[in-house]
Amino acid sequence: MIRLYAGNLPADITEKEFTELFAEFGRVFNYELARDIFSGRCRGFGFIEMEGHEARAAITGLNGRSLRGSSLRVNEERPKARGRGGRR
Repeated sequence: MIRLYAGNLPADITEKEFTELFAEFGRVFNYELARDIFSGRCRGFGFIEMEGHEARAAITGLNGRSLRGSSLRVNEERPKARGRGGRR
């Protein structure tokens, strides 16, 4: 199972549209759209879980694809960097 990051999503994308976009390449096991707490609109990114070969096909097929004027960014999720900034 691979977790993908999808960025540069339009603010008005729906969960149905988001999952259908990836379902072209295989079965979507789990998804999560980042939403604004107050407006409920998409914050421009989300995550998808798919099988390995299907996830790689989705990356190839969707990365750079235009969706309502936005060029999508799709790649494997990277772990958060643990930097030196922030509170201690």
